[in-house]
Amino acid sequence: MAWLVLIVAGLFEVGWAACLKSAAGFTRPWPTVGFVAFMLASMALLSVAMRTLPLGTAYAAWTGIGAVGAVAVGIAFWGEPADARRLASVALIVAGIAGLKLATPH
Repeated sequence: MAWLVLIVAGLFEVGWAACLKSAAGFTRPWPTVGFVAFMLASMALLSVAMRTLPLGTAYAAWTGIGAVGAVAVGIAFWGEPADARRLASVALIVAGIAGLKLATPH
């Protein structure tokens, strides 16, 4: 269950990162509100996952999920490049998250 909570926390991290980009330096109110809401939800769920998961595992997986999701959102919505080097780098992050999952007894 902790891993499911951690994955949702990571998805909320993607949400706040996307809202941060859309907030244009906090000059646009609704993306700014979304940023705050997603960030609070992400942090709250991360803290719940950390009740069971080790700190290093939970934090690294959370940031990895956020990083991979942010790259995907950037490609899908902001026309960021999806070249082989970027995608290979994302694959390494995914492999790292999978490795942490396999190495964690919970």
